[in-house]
Amino acid sequence: MKHSKRYEQVAKTVDSSMAVTLADAIKQTKASANAKFDETIEITVNLGVNPKHADQQVRGTVVLPNGTGRSVRVLVFTQGEKVKEAEEAGADHVGGEELAEKIQKENWLDFDVAIATPDMMRVVGRLGRILGPRGLMPNPKTGTVTMDLAKTIQEFKSGKIEYRVDRGGVIHAPVGKASFSDEALVENVKELIHALIRAKPTAAKGTYLKSMYLTSTMGPSVRLDTAEVKMY
Repeated sequence: MKHSKRYEQVAKTVDSSMAVTLADAIKQTKASANAKFDETIEITVNLGVNPKHADQQVRGTVVLPNGTGRSVRVLVFTQGEKVKEAEEAGADHVGGEELAEKIQKENWLDFDVAIATPDMMRVVGRLGRILGPRGLMPNPKTGTVTMDLAKTIQEFKSGKIEYRVDRGGVIHAPVGKASFSDEALVENVKELIHALIRAKPTAAKGTYLKSMYLTSTMGPSVRLDTAEVKMY
């Protein structure tokens, strides 16, 4: 892959083959985030699981203590009295059949999180092929199928993120912005790692946290010392 001159210059300052402490990884990642916008800091975690087996899936949610630094657009599928609850809690889009039709007919996906009350899953179910591959399908395992709309909406608005292992056994998740303080990013990363450890499948054998990298939107990857991370 061909990179820009800016990227190539920044990449020379990072040795991605050398594992460093979380504190140092954050400093290096922030130093390389010199684009003209506030770059997102993302963590990539290679897990010792085989996602082809149902009992080795890793998926869940975690509330980052310092948020993600971005505005989260929340869509809620509900009806009746719950519509008012969702609107008052700050949902960006609230509805039922009309929203499902808009998604189906217009491929409309102007939202980051989709939440549904259980009674609306008959409507949401037919959107699986559209929302599923994009990680937007409401699911009880991630708390996005719930009757407690106010709490769930507020959590996502304040920094709750969903993580899900991909086919290669890798987790990708945002942990903040380059403008965040080092301390805030450390706290967010630790909270996510704790969540991943708690979510370790009992069927997973061998090394679970195989490798981890931090990167900014436009920057190179910085490798984390997994031995240090496991001490958190």
